[in-house]
Amino acid sequence: MIDFELDADHTVLTIRPTGPLAEADFCTVAAAVDPIIEDRGKLNGLLIQATSFPGWDSFAGLISHFRFVKGHHRHIRKVAIVSDDAVLVCFPPIASHFVSAEVRHFPAHEYEAAMNWILTKTGA
Repeated sequence: MIDFELDADHTVLTIRPTGPLAEADFCTVAAAVDPIIEDRGKLNGLLIQATSFPGWDSFAGLISHFRFVKGHHRHIRKVAIVSDDAVLVCFPPIASHFVSAEVRHFPAHEYEAAMNWILTKTGA
């Protein structure tokens, strides 16, 4: 399950997984972000805030996650992962091989720093 907020003014999507990820979660998020991407071309960023990686509720959830990433990664400028979970801390170096977005990890207490990084134009 995913809770999310879309800041349309700054084109930033914040995702907070609250339980195993389901196929419907990715359909719901796509329905919210696709019109913004169509209108503006890109999202400035995706901020993932998670205490831990919850996994998927089914194989369909896993496939939907992969399809969402495949269909959206070229339209997201930066991805910030805000977490102290060991799996998510290791994610940015791996993800950089598969997505065009710049991906960076932030410790759980640095939500504001992550958001500021996403909103900077230079990527610094």
